[in-house]
Amino acid sequence: MEILTGDPITTCLSPLVHDLICNLGFELREKCDIDNIVTQNGEVLWKAITDRVHYAESGQSLDYRESVRLLGPVCEAIHLHTLSLTRAQFEMKYSPWFQWTAHPELFLEIFDALEGLHSAAISLGVMKLTSCLERALGDVFLLIGKECPFLLRDLLASAELAQVFGHSVMDVLKVFIGSPCGLNLRNILWHGFAAPQDIPPKYCSAMLLLTAGLGQLLKSYLHQTKVTLAHRPFVTLTNLEDVIVFPGVTYEVLSAVENITMNSAFVLKAMLPYWELAVAKFKAHRFADCTMLLLSQLEAGLRRVFAAVNKCPSRLLTAESTILYTTFDEILAKHLNDGSISRLPHFLGEPAMEFLWDFLNYQEGPRIRDRLSHGEINLREFPREAASQLLTFSLVLLLRFTEEDMLSELKEEAGIQLLVSLAEGYRSRCHPAFQLQKQVLSCEESLRMWDVLPLPEEPRQEAARLEDNSEAHACNSLISKILCELCRHVPGSTCAVGGSGGLPPERWPQLLQELCSTRIPTLFCPRLVLEVVVVLRGISSQCQRVSAQVIASLQLRHRQWVERRLRSRQRQNYLRMLNSVRLLSAGLYLVLLLLALELVSVHAVLGKSTPERQHYLRFLKLILQYTENLAAYTNQEKNKWSEAISLTHAVLLRIWTFSEKKQMLMHLAKNSTSQVDTS
Repeated sequence: MEILTGDPITTCLSPLVHDLICNLGFELREKCDIDNIVTQNGEVLWKAITDRVHYAESGQSLDYRESVRLLGPVCEAIHLHTLSLTRAQFEMKYSPWFQWTAHPELFLEIFDALEGLHSAAISLGVMKLTSCLERALGDVFLLIGKECPFLLRDLLASAELAQVFGHSVMDVLKVFIGSPCGLNLRNILWHGFAAPQDIPPKYCSAMLLLTAGLGQLLKSYLHQTKVTLAHRPFVTLTNLEDVIVFPGVTYEVLSAVENITMNSAFVLKAMLPYWELAVAKFKAHRFADCTMLLLSQLEAGLRRVFAAVNKCPSRLLTAESTILYTTFDEILAKHLNDGSISRLPHFLGEPAMEFLWDFLNYQEGPRIRDRLSHGEINLREFPREAASQLLTFSLVLLLRFTEEDMLSELKEEAGIQLLVSLAEGYRSRCHPAFQLQKQVLSCEESLRMWDVLPLPEEPRQEAARLEDNSEAHACNSLISKILCELCRHVPGSTCAVGGSGGLPPERWPQLLQELCSTRIPTLFCPRLVLEVVVVLRGISSQCQRVSAQVIASLQLRHRQWVERRLRSRQRQNYLRMLNSVRLLSAGLYLVLLLLALELVSVHAVLGKSTPERQHYLRFLKLILQYTENLAAYTNQEKNKWSEAISLTHAVLLRIWTFSEKKQMLMHLAKNSTSQVDTS
């Protein structure tokens, strides 16, 4: 694709960073005796390593460049020592010292990669090692501290880890993985800056030994303090089922990825080994490995597109420590650092941007990159579906940057056409607005259960005789009036209200389904819109809670009635419940309709003045308070059914008053012009 043409790029490391990683540690030619670094039984002699760390003249701050230069020969000696061992020897000598991590078996895999001399596999090994090490260090931090720092650099700088391992040992780690002033191996790999040939294998060997050495220091600390290290449980990817839109990866898809990476301008030739390894890992069912590689290369490719469309070619390279790195955070943002609008979202299109935001950024999404890079996921149990979705999306993206003459045959395949179509129709599934739609439909499904639960005939008849309640009649009248008003604002269709003033029960699921299928603009959603959505979601959650409690109470009381285990007072309470649930059901359906309609028009809140917005939010919070109180009253321990009706009557009056003043968002929306069929 033209936008990515130009001189071939051999590295994404800036000259200074490239020199520091690829050259500086090779300047000293001295030979280090491995026996001065590690003993015959595998004990790391830390002084031989920490003595190589250099400090500025003040003695306070690290001199990273000089430290890298001085540590070079030590890393070389460690690397030659590692390569001299057989797998069995390495396992016998060092495996016990990897047990403090959550993935001790990982280090044997990294040893295998070093022996195989496959540069892309070695880089992947460093990525996995650093994420595993970060998680393990966080577990150690929690032996002393209360809240583990989110960023690795803050973790390495913590007093808690210095207390366990010593300041000098932590300084060694800072040189390797803790600062953009040092080798910064973790970040340059995870953010897709380093090509396979950019990572000297000796630094991977050194990280293996350092991890073993940390295990030895930790054992001594645990022995002295008589405490036990506990690993935090792994996390599960959130809402993954929501973002599964592509069919499973087939042989044809894998073949297409293999072919297209060779010809797509999206892929830097220097990075091609990573793409090849990603496909190989998927075939081998190593789905976490595949995903790690894809994430780093998607970031590398998108950074290149970002730099091209925004005409800032310097952003393609790793920055120095004083300049901002261009990572996913900047690439996927609406604005550039200078406040101007980024051209990338318009160039990629909203569906692609939404997919990336869903997978990477939204708090309720899988946040795959965060989870993997911080070691929060069990790599052995990483879901195939996540890797499959990312690999398919990558294929569609690669196709966009491939010359037409190379695509003719591929684009004719029905399977590929389907994938492109699905990608082009993608809408956010992890944005709070979509999650609200999902909540509303789930609550409606729960409310439908009320009508199908078994009810004994005798209490049903007794409850019917109690229905002559003036407050209940007032509620029903208000529900009919409000419903007629709300139905005037259902966009795009006619909302049929029955002659009695109620919506036929069979229409509720269809109506809410239609409203919750409406596409809401979610990309770069304004804060004011999100404030409204948060309150709407709170209301929906409480409605769901009420429904679940009512279902549980109806089932329990029915069973107790049949078994004749209800005392007189409980029988009367059961009758009040049966007399109330029909009204409460209609009231909750009305609230759900209100939520769905307000969400459809949610961006209209931007047209309100500040006082109007505050007044509107107070109205929503009043409904939220109602649902919270209703949840309290319908709890099995309270069973305040008469009070629930009074509460419902009061909130219906407030809703009707607010609706009459035309102050809801649906009243501001231009497309809310549908008329009601009252026949």
